[in-house]
Amino acid sequence: MFIKKIPLLILFLLISVLSISQTQPQTFLYAGRVDVLEDNKAVLIGTASSVSFNFSGNKCAVTLQSIDSWEHHNYVVLELDGQYMGKVTVEKGPAQSFNIRATSNQKVHTLTIYKATEATMGNVLFVGTTAKLMTITSVKKKKIEYIGDSITSGAANDPSTIPCDQGQYFDHHNGYYAYGPIISRNIDVDYLMSSVSGIGIYRNWNEEGSDAPIMPAVYENLYLTKDASKPKYDFAFQPEIISIALGTNDFSNGDGTKERSPFSPEKYVSNYVNFIKMLYQHNPNAQLVLTNSPMVNGEKAVIFEDCLNKIKAEFDADKSHKPILIFKFKPMTPSGCSGHPNIEEHKIMAAEYGPFLKNLLNEK
Repeated sequence: MFIKKIPLLILFLLISVLSISQTQPQTFLYAGRVDVLEDNKAVLIGTASSVSFNFSGNKCAVTLQSIDSWEHHNYVVLELDGQYMGKVTVEKGPAQSFNIRATSNQKVHTLTIYKATEATMGNVLFVGTTAKLMTITSVKKKKIEYIGDSITSGAANDPSTIPCDQGQYFDHHNGYYAYGPIISRNIDVDYLMSSVSGIGIYRNWNEEGSDAPIMPAVYENLYLTKDASKPKYDFAFQPEIISIALGTNDFSNGDGTKERSPFSPEKYVSNYVNFIKMLYQHNPNAQLVLTNSPMVNGEKAVIFEDCLNKIKAEFDADKSHKPILIFKFKPMTPSGCSGHPNIEEHKIMAAEYGPFLKNLLNEK
């Protein structure tokens, strides 16, 4: 009798251990393309990738470092108790400490550190904090992934720290105020940004050919690069919706200094179809939404829409995945830096696209 009870006892203990490990209190939450290291350090890689924590008391400090293959500064956005606190410069060189002070009387505060720049503009290392950490719980929400280029990245949308005609390209990035994160905050969903300035589906803004780091070539890498020494992305984030905004750079004429072949609808459609097949391998249950670009106008916009319709038609007979949808942004004459939408124009894009995505999520 006693021997019969032993397996039951072992099973009970095993379940107890599993339950404890699954409910282990956590002190940091990571979102987006983040490389989590030892000792709770984390590399913020992608646009609006973030680390969040709860703390008691009214002040703390966080330590951050700008890291890249060459020394330069970078930017983060701080959000305290759900309020935007501004864009902060992380200077080049050793790790730096940033003081955080809460003015409200609540006992527990939440700080989120967002990377303001995109993956190819260097990374920001979260080294740690002096905060009196409290447990933080991940709230289950629906999820959206935004795949795109400089527009999706929030590039050149924010000249608040350095004017458009000064500084580096990344000085004017603010991914927190890109249309995707704006939408996601408005409709209360989790999000992932997989976006790179200048990138395309079969050719980039100023690069084409087999060696060009186009989106299909970098997407499966956590760092959105062709560098094989970097880890692959694990696809643990399984979105209900994947929004794809790629084409602006395929249609572009580049900077005019490199030879640029005429736009090829056939290559664009073929590469896009194969990219969608790749996405389905990693996210078989996702609803895909293909968008045009508010920056592509005239005859190019007509060709763009025709290409998207052809891509959609390639999957019309596919009954194993949700039907592909197309969303069209209204044409825009952007007034941000280097011909990009500014923050207010990103809010306009979010106001156009947000209700569409919200309705789509409500159908699920």
